[in-house]
Amino acid sequence: MAKTSENIPRPPLSPLHWPAWLGLGLLRLMLLLPFPLLVLIGRGLGRGIYYLAWRWRFYTYLNLRRCFPDKPRREHGRLAKAHFEAVGIGIFELGLGWWASDRRLRRLVTVEGLEHLEAAQAQGKGVLIMSAHFTSFEIGGRLLGLFTPFHLMYRPNRNPVLEYVVQRSRRRHFDGIIPSNNIRTLMRRLREGHCVWYAPDLAYTKQNHVWVPFFGRPAPTNTATSRIARATDSPVVPFYPERLPGGRGYCLHLLPALEDFPSDDPEADTVRTNAVLEEQIRKVPEQYFWSFDRFKTRLHKRWRRARFLAGRR
Repeated sequence: MAKTSENIPRPPLSPLHWPAWLGLGLLRLMLLLPFPLLVLIGRGLGRGIYYLAWRWRFYTYLNLRRCFPDKPRREHGRLAKAHFEAVGIGIFELGLGWWASDRRLRRLVTVEGLEHLEAAQAQGKGVLIMSAHFTSFEIGGRLLGLFTPFHLMYRPNRNPVLEYVVQRSRRRHFDGIIPSNNIRTLMRRLREGHCVWYAPDLAYTKQNHVWVPFFGRPAPTNTATSRIARATDSPVVPFYPERLPGGRGYCLHLLPALEDFPSDDPEADTVRTNAVLEEQIRKVPEQYFWSFDRFKTRLHKRWRRARFLAGRR
């Protein structure tokens, strides 16, 4: 697997960044604990985040009520708390994805459907591995890299310490990394016959989106999956990681490449990819990343304004 260290930013060492380095140092130290204990601590950490991160909590409840309207409110509350526990576990999974050895990770993972990816690769073309932002997406990508090489699409981090650590780690473990706004490089890698991991569910852009159903409600969704597959003639293989209960590790699921995809209608293709994503989310709903404004409602601003005005009375 080709590794490269080019374009890695220099480590930010000013005193302003020392707290971030301290936090990462503590995280790396805690990774010495057994995996089941990390899961237990992560769940407790997630419970604390649930009560502190009011905005994330607000969006989580909003999304759950819209996507699962048939469930009672008590079930929404259970799912929301389970989701934050998954977020807490995900913090330790970041560290495992960055620093854990291949030997340690292989003991934690099983994979289902690897033959589907191999069949797509056998066509002699690049393969678009279509995933989504589950709370275990970081370690899921690292675990998949144990079985097949691929390039990784990523969104640069605003924190320079995290950006340095993430770039250094991902360049070490993957064939290469591609910034999310660099579509030309993505297409070039696919035309060269490489696999590229890509998660379009949060890649909302005002220029290239359509309003299509997501759990039965219109949501702005990027049409890039259809357009990229058409431009590069690449098969699209759905992929999602599942965190197993009881600290037993992970199962990676690779599905058959989408048939008759793309069509001549990018909007219809986007409806289809959303349906594939929904099917996977329903299997492990608490593990999907609900804590963002999926429907672009901006209701939180109205809510904050109402609270502010109520406090002035």
